[in-house]
Amino acid sequence: MTLLNTTLPRILGACFYYPPQSDTVRRLWPLLPQIKDLFPWPHPANIARCCQQLPDISPEQLEYDFSVLFEGQGEMPAPPWGSVYLDKENILMGTSTLQYREFLSTLGLASQSAIHEPEDQFGLMLLAWVHLIEQPHLTQQQPHSAQQQPTDAAIMLLTEHLLPWAWRYLELVKNAQLEHQVYPLLAEITECYLKTLQLKLGLFPHPHELYR
Repeated sequence: MTLLNTTLPRILGACFYYPPQSDTVRRLWPLLPQIKDLFPWPHPANIARCCQQLPDISPEQLEYDFSVLFEGQGEMPAPPWGSVYLDKENILMGTSTLQYREFLSTLGLASQSAIHEPEDQFGLMLLAWVHLIEQPHLTQQQPHSAQQQPTDAAIMLLTEHLLPWAWRYLELVKNAQLEHQVYPLLAEITECYLKTLQLKLGLFPHPHELYR
């Protein structure tokens, strides 16, 4: 169980990106109760509490909540795209999206989505973090022994593109009025995960004014 183990962010990224009825989420669903054992949590009792509070439901029962949070069923309480928070006009495909797209392009990465959509979707960015940790050859920097430190590109993804707006987004998810508490609890777990990374890796996110 190491800081850069990618099992946890893979689960979280998938849950914040793929529909709950998808094969990807259904395969990962049985792992949710094990989240407390997948990362060196600073306060494991808090994570164990979150896992215990996850309702015993099937992923298909989250279709409505997923639609509310990620597909715009009514007024979207927590838009999952970075430019909504970083752009004055609260638009999709804003300047920050284009900057992130250019960042991915320099690494030879393209969106894994089958449809054209903004790359700065929260879950998709977590999955990009996973990819950069698992594929350190994408940069000229060689991985440290036992993967104790991420590459420069992985750090840049967090400090320049994800962390500047992640806290606000996760706060909105935690406060969203939904049928089930699965996504708010996952937001709480993800917040703890990212804050632990920030602390343990000594990261300093670039300051950005948020517009939502």
